Amino acid sequence: MIILIMGVSGSGKSTIGQILADSLHWEFSDADAFHSVENIEKMRQGIPLDDGDRMPWLLSLQTAIQHWLENDHNVVLACSALKASYRQFLLFDQERIRLVYLYGSLALIQQRLQKRQNHFMTEKLLNSQFNALEEPDNAIGVDISQPPEMIVQTIRAALGI
Repeated sequence: MIILIMGVSGSGKSTIGQILADSLHWEFSDADAFHSVENIEKMRQGIPLDDGDRMPWLLSLQTAIQHWLENDHNVVLACSALKASYRQFLLFDQERIRLVYLYGSLALIQQRLQKRQNHFMTEKLLNSQFNALEEPDNAIGVDISQPPEMIVQTIRAALGI
């Protein structure tokens, strides 16, 4: 099974994803690791990515997901997956890929990004993330104002695992 944790930058995808993976004894993967050097440099400079920038990234993620499923790997994947079209590309097996949406207020997420150190995704890009966000209607939605352990418990209960 793949659990895809989605949300805007600063919503806690990596933190929650890692805690969830550890609690399940599953593998954790961060979609940021699949970005090209060029994409990372663009984001570091505060330039939002467009769909053309994202397509090779999405193809790499889709290939990884297919590989994990073919090899029966249980993986928690942290991935922004902001647009419905991106999610359609990645959620190609509804029975074995589950979607979790971490949501919170702009103010809370802005506060988190201001504290973030040494990450290419800066607070400058947050508005573009919220503008691009198409909230999913087929996800387990979890409010990020709770402590991480409670968020993980909520996800596990919703998934029945």
